[in-house]
Amino acid sequence: MTKRIGNKHIAQHRGKAERRLIKASNIAAEAVKKEAARLKYRNSVKNQPPV
Repeated sequence: MTKRIGNKHIAQHRGKAERRLIKASNIAAEAVKKEAARLKYRNSVKNQPPV
């Protein structure tokens, strides 16, 4: 269940700057994950199981 304050979702109480910061940090975290996956599968051959 998501966090709620009264009838409103907690995200509705965040300011624009905080929402921008959260979005930027989410994008940065996703970029880190993508880079790790790219390094992991960098030399793998398509349609063959990993060694």
